[in-house]
Amino acid sequence: MHQPIGHHTNDGQPAADRLDGRSIDLDHISRLYRTYAEDLDRARERQRTLLAPPTSMKAQLDDIEAEITYLLLREARPETVVEIGTFHGWSTTWILRALRDNGTGHLHSYDIVDHVVREVPDTLSEGRWTFTQGDARENLEKIPTAADFLFIDAAHSAGFARWYIRELFPRLRPGIPVCVHDVFHGRRALPFTEGAVVLRWLAERGNPCFTASRAHAPEIHDRLKDVKRSLALGHPVRESTDNPMIFFDLR
Repeated sequence: MHQPIGHHTNDGQPAADRLDGRSIDLDHISRLYRTYAEDLDRARERQRTLLAPPTSMKAQLDDIEAEITYLLLREARPETVVEIGTFHGWSTTWILRALRDNGTGHLHSYDIVDHVVREVPDTLSEGRWTFTQGDARENLEKIPTAADFLFIDAAHSAGFARWYIRELFPRLRPGIPVCVHDVFHGRRALPFTEGAVVLRWLAERGNPCFTASRAHAPEIHDRLKDVKRSLALGHPVRESTDNPMIFFDLR
């Protein structure tokens, strides 16, 4: 996986020295599960408490895609993360937890609704989070161009995907990890959707993406479940069979 130029990897090496062409793939994600197994176990248990009564946060992400996001954040150690689409804050809390565990980084989140403000614990957000209410398309100038990690889970229309491909992606540095939700609810992305537009753009650029979607990539999904069981991470935090997210490096 590409590391953002100017940042440092876990072993202290400048990331520019580690731009070796690795992609986000099954071997890479499996290695991250093993590397961060203990930290992930603690993170999972703390996330589990957010789903317990009386608050019971409404969770959107499946365990595997939330965990992969956490693991990529742990490896990349970004200083600036952009999240477009928060809803009730399940993805927000996972991102903030990874930044806290890294000991560095700030999250900038954007959404039309502000449910997230009332749901994200202060212990996670204090000093690490800026929330902007409003349509991201109307707040483009507020999205930091120094972002070195991008998470998208907002409007799932083809038009929205065309907007961020045309307007947002060119503003960001090549090599940053990108997560896009709601792509593979089935074997293929539905036509005229965000997923179809993003997948076509990636294909045209020869830019590979990774998914553990049970619908699209059942073998990968099952192999990651095996990895999780081998690390005693098999007990679900959030019960779900739908994990349509894709992950790629912006090229």
